[in-house]
Amino acid sequence: MKRNLFARAALDRLTPSTEGSALRRKLGGVDLIAIGLGTMIGGGIFTTIGPGISLAGPAIIVAFLLAGLASFFAALAYSELGAMVPIAGSAYTYAYATLGEIVAWIIGWDLILEYGVSAAPVAQQFSSYAQSALGLAGIALPAWAQNAHFSTNLAQLHVDIIGAAFVLILSGLLALGIRETASSNNAFVVIKVGALLVFIVAGAALFHAAYFHPFAPHGWGAGGLAGGNGMGIIPAAALVFFSYIGFDTATTTAEETRNPQRDVPIGVLGSLAIGTLIYCSVAFVLVGAVRWDHVDQNAALAAALRPLHSNLLEALMVLGAFAGTTSVALTSLLGQTRIFYAMARDGLLPPFVARINPRFGTPAAMTMLTGAVIAIMTLVVPLDALLELVNIGTFSAFIIVCAGVIWLRRYRPELPRPFRSPFVPLFPICGIALSLFLSTQGLGQFTWIRFIVWLIVGLCIYFAYGHRRPTAATRDTVAAEV
Repeated sequence: MKRNLFARAALDRLTPSTEGSALRRKLGGVDLIAIGLGTMIGGGIFTTIGPGISLAGPAIIVAFLLAGLASFFAALAYSELGAMVPIAGSAYTYAYATLGEIVAWIIGWDLILEYGVSAAPVAQQFSSYAQSALGLAGIALPAWAQNAHFSTNLAQLHVDIIGAAFVLILSGLLALGIRETASSNNAFVVIKVGALLVFIVAGAALFHAAYFHPFAPHGWGAGGLAGGNGMGIIPAAALVFFSYIGFDTATTTAEETRNPQRDVPIGVLGSLAIGTLIYCSVAFVLVGAVRWDHVDQNAALAAALRPLHSNLLEALMVLGAFAGTTSVALTSLLGQTRIFYAMARDGLLPPFVARINPRFGTPAAMTMLTGAVIAIMTLVVPLDALLELVNIGTFSAFIIVCAGVIWLRRYRPELPRPFRSPFVPLFPICGIALSLFLSTQGLGQFTWIRFIVWLIVGLCIYFAYGHRRPTAATRDTVAAEV
């Protein structure tokens, strides 16, 4: 049993040649940075910064830095492993090569929370903006079709029609081809980053240094499993962490990258650095433009610029939010389909999941099936429940990737490493510790209960199917030797 559960796939088997991959290698380093920014910058910064300021006050800047630091340690680990194992699958593939099959399945199952499920709350945010725009034109959807609220009583069931349709449309775009997806995403990234830069410049005219006092009205705070009122810098960091999710999406497209050993680290670290700089700048300007206890919870950026009496600026913030939510949902769905593709190719999911459409060069059928499932979640699952599940799934991925770097440095030091993370094992240990700290101190008990249930369901599927099939590790008969 131990041999099967902790068997590892050989690294040479997990490294196909440039010609050997069924996916098409069309992407470069700039494309990967744009894909990372496409997933990072969007629904998170436009929607979580308002609630985050209500928790931390002006110290929201520290909360962004704390969440960014946890992401930085993980990004170094992702870059090292992504350059060593340059194929689709991200953290799932790295875990399979280092920590064994059962750990790989767990992280692959958790990554559904980071990529697939994260598209659902972003689609709901897009729906909210779209309905606001329709409202200006005097168009309103029926109350039951405006937002998601699950209930066994059909009379009380509300669904998000626009959000679900949005997911299906993006899934269709993904199925058409990776070049088409990347080109569309690049355009959305330019729009939303441009909108945030305009906010930074325009908001600077409203800056008041006095608004930074008191800097941390609720202190560091307490929450999560530790109890407390959930106010302060730490709970805010756990909340705004949603804004950072996605820089690692660049690793899921490694098998579609022309030079993954060079471009994957560029994509991961480049997108994280640019995103962090933008987040902290936006937070600094926002707090200086509006007193922290007067920030609009629903449209913080657009509302902050209203004293300038410019409809153009407000419209640009709304356009940025539209572009942001679109690119985040698009690249999240992209990452999810590539992880499913890798798991099916390794034998842990049915073979049809890895079937490439010869016309489009993508796993088109699985892309549309994934889109249908996420559309159903968008339709009925409330936003707050989705957000916390996404965060905890991402924290678990960060922990396993950091552990994988430590394991490989200890037991496979001879392997070539095109990119080497500095200060190993110190930096990976810091990444593990900080991810554990934020997830246990910042996320509530119900989120942990849902996460445990999610893991149990995933393990049931593994033992019912994947564990009984010939997989990448069992075919290679490579067992863990610790």
